[in-house]
Amino acid sequence: MSPPGADDDRTLDARHARPEGTGDKAVEAAGKLTEALETLGRARGHLLSFHQLVGATDLALDDAVDLLREAGRDDLADAVATDLVGRNVIAGRWTFQLVEEFDDGYHARFAEHERAVRDALTGGRRHVFEAEMKERRRTHGRRGHEATPGDV
Repeated sequence: MSPPGADDDRTLDARHARPEGTGDKAVEAAGKLTEALETLGRARGHLLSFHQLVGATDLALDDAVDLLREAGRDDLADAVATDLVGRNVIAGRWTFQLVEEFDDGYHARFAEHERAVRDALTGGRRHVFEAEMKERRRTHGRRGHEATPGDV
């Protein structure tokens, strides 16, 4: 381990270094596609939240049906139980099917393209654009601004 502040001459680690001959626009393009994939990952997280919230909603209907029956309103309980409990949220689909179709379709295709672009432009290296930004923005030699974890 290097002592704090000893990394004045350190730069990017090899895993994040720009391959020789790779231009700025290529690095920027690969970085932008990776950023888009990361945003899609956040969208997927919201889809999973939707999936879990709708599932919890469906399970809560059981309690509502029971309470309607206890209140002597079998007519309303029957209507909710037969029309809402277990109902598809989209034609023919529960939310788990939406998640699976999204994962196997759009998300998988997007990830394939992101990887193909990285392979073609940065030798498959991830986050080259961000690693270079880190190198430009950090204060060399200052604790908390080390180039790599090995410099801490």
